[in-house]
Amino acid sequence: MKTENIDDIDISIINIIKNNSKTTYAEIGKQINVSAGTVHIRIKKLEEMGIILGYRTEIDYKKLNYDITAFLGIYLQKSSSYEMVAVQLKKIPEVVDIHYTTGLYSMFIRIICKDTEHLRSVLMDKIQTIEEITRTETFISLHESYSRALKIE
Repeated sequence: MKTENIDDIDISIINIIKNNSKTTYAEIGKQINVSAGTVHIRIKKLEEMGIILGYRTEIDYKKLNYDITAFLGIYLQKSSSYEMVAVQLKKIPEVVDIHYTTGLYSMFIRIICKDTEHLRSVLMDKIQTIEEITRTETFISLHESYSRALKIE
């Protein structure tokens, strides 16, 4: 559903700050030929509309000794237990993404761990102890070649 109160200026602002949320209002204004005040008002509007949900810092986890990124396909006893399982998964610090999916799995999540022992512990002691989860399938990422934010048009 497209929001009718969004125009090309708003889209331009979104596309700039999604790549670098530290870009100043003045810098954004220069790039799209509007005042810093206009940028400030537009960003505030986008936040109030729930389009901008927050701001994140990108972290190189490998430099902090978190060497494993794994994706898990999760099978649930009943798909209706998704919300309950999602609440429990959110409590596990290593879980960084949770998706309700179609296809083979009820859920698909991404976790970040220090090493294989840490991964085993997260799987066996945290994730697989959730009662509604019947089975998981783990996919370890060997290398992330590319990641980007979506360009809004």
